[in-house]
Amino acid sequence: MNSAIKALQTLAPRSTETFNCYISILQQCAIDGTLREARRVHVHMKMSGFPYLSLGNKLVDTYLKCGAVDDARKVFDEMPQPHIVSWNSMISSYIRCRRSQEAVDMYHRMVLEGVVADDFTFSSVFRAFSDLGYVEEGRRAHGRLVVNGLGADNVFVGSALVDMYAKFGQMSEARAVYDRFSEKDVVLVTALIVGYTQNGEDHQAVQLFVDMVNGGVRANEFTFASVLIASGNLTELRNGMTIHGLIFKTGFESRNASQTSLFSMYSKCGLVDESLTIFSGIANPNTVTWTAIIGCLACHHREEFALSMFREMLRNSVSSNAFTLSTVLRGCSALALFEQGRLIHCTAVKIGLDRDRYVSAALIDTYGKCGRVGMARVVFDNLPGIDLVSMNSMIYGYAQNGYGLEAVELFNMTLQSGLEPNDATFISVLSACSNAGLLEEGRRIFSSIINDHGLVPSTDQYACMINLLGRAGKLEEAKELITKIKNPDKVLWRTLLSSCKIHGEIEMAKKAAARVLELAPGDEGTHVLLSNIYASVGKWDEVINMKCTMREMKLKKDPAMSWTEVNRETHTFMAGDRSHPKAEEIYKELERLIERTKVLGYVPNTRFVLQEMDELQKEQSLYYHSEKLAIAFGVLSSSDKGNTTISIFKNLRVCEIDGGFSINLY
Repeated sequence: MNSAIKALQTLAPRSTETFNCYISILQQCAIDGTLREARRVHVHMKMSGFPYLSLGNKLVDTYLKCGAVDDARKVFDEMPQPHIVSWNSMISSYIRCRRSQEAVDMYHRMVLEGVVADDFTFSSVFRAFSDLGYVEEGRRAHGRLVVNGLGADNVFVGSALVDMYAKFGQMSEARAVYDRFSEKDVVLVTALIVGYTQNGEDHQAVQLFVDMVNGGVRANEFTFASVLIASGNLTELRNGMTIHGLIFKTGFESRNASQTSLFSMYSKCGLVDESLTIFSGIANPNTVTWTAIIGCLACHHREEFALSMFREMLRNSVSSNAFTLSTVLRGCSALALFEQGRLIHCTAVKIGLDRDRYVSAALIDTYGKCGRVGMARVVFDNLPGIDLVSMNSMIYGYAQNGYGLEAVELFNMTLQSGLEPNDATFISVLSACSNAGLLEEGRRIFSSIINDHGLVPSTDQYACMINLLGRAGKLEEAKELITKIKNPDKVLWRTLLSSCKIHGEIEMAKKAAARVLELAPGDEGTHVLLSNIYASVGKWDEVINMKCTMREMKLKKDPAMSWTEVNRETHTFMAGDRSHPKAEEIYKELERLIERTKVLGYVPNTRFVLQEMDELQKEQSLYYHSEKLAIAFGVLSSSDKGNTTISIFKNLRVCEIDGGFSINLY
């Protein structure tokens, strides 16, 4: 390259030989992507007095192929009459660089200067309009395309139009564009299939794929990937397996896009092991593929496996993105794994994703579910801007941990900031009011859903309000609220039933249970609740009848489990559990702790023992609840006895017995 530039010194400044030499050098720079050499040639032109604007279009093309969009723009702006190819190159390069607004601005300038756009111009600028959500701009450009008599038989332009209307959510317009083409290629069909899938019209996506195959159009890997997503959304396993067979037959099974969509489809159909089998056959899974399999495992309650896959991903030096971290944090949140969540937080900081709104919301949720509300608030306060996702996560964190006033304060901040609360916002703040006993605040917020926001409360919002009233002892008011709802579902009646248990209201409990069982005869939660209510007031004959009914219906109560995290390992316990390797030491430690609590004034509350036995047996039955075993193990495993927080988590609500088992152990 240096010798070629030196050779220019021997040529006449404005000769044909000089012109051809510049052309040759610029072509080589474009091929090699050597930006530095292209700039040297540019400078040489200016210094030698060569009228370099005669090579302006070539310079623009070279700079763009070297990735120097701003250099190309400077040359472009100096050119008196850029060729249409340069206009198109600038527009498409801006779009590739995610600078869609500049692409649109360039298109507007083109129109003002009277440059006639061609098919390539429109196919590019339609993508810019869809990226920016400029619906009216897109429609006007479509009109100009028709007026100019272009795009009638160009499926490339048609695909861009279909994609644009699909991203606007206007599938009827997308379909109308598609139907105008008598000859359809795979790009055009795939664009419409993707549009249907993105807009939740999965049946149409599958039907279009069938029509495509019957019409003799050969699908590519992106077609297969899109229609597999639609089949997964519909949980249509038979369709998915048929498409899997076509993928295998056409040789696309080894492509990443097809494989990722394949195991996602099987995952959505509940076949996690098949998903893992497909994943294991991928030679070099990329970030998207790893994220998809981690999400698959997290969605099917295999969170520990999801975390182990994330660690494997890191060991394979595959980079994480915001979706990876937010997905794996969902697993930490479900199991309340504080240490794991904290390590992922460190990873997010290291790669600069700690302030991403999805990662931040997942961190807030994880810290909240681990009881570290202060750490969740630090993440929230460090966000560059307030958004509803993070706001909802923080309010929910406060709700879970009994910080009712703080949740209400944050809800008020949401309103003041101009954000419009959604269903999740109202559910979170109403839950906070319920957990903290803020009856009047809850009433005010519930009324505002209708009066201030003009919304119809959702079933979950009604359930939160009924729970708030019920826990406050306002059972009649809670019942009246249910009767105002058209066709109340079993959730609302069961919420009232739970409140009846708290207050020992047998008659109302029987009526609420009857309504639930009308709607869902096999609802095991209702049978268990009603049995517990009878037991709490000593109606043992009724308890026996309920248990007989449950046995006949083959209903089983979910066992209560508690777990704690020690040295990044989760240890799970059930009542009377002796399966732990350190069971003997745990029971000795628990007996020591119970004796100490008795000295300090602890008196077991046998009222909550829901079995018929004498007082001593009742008292002893309370000693080995799962929460107490987990606490004993936590104390036993603590290295710093005087300054350690032991966090215990349950799959069910902590009962009144263990909720009061809290002492200063050392």
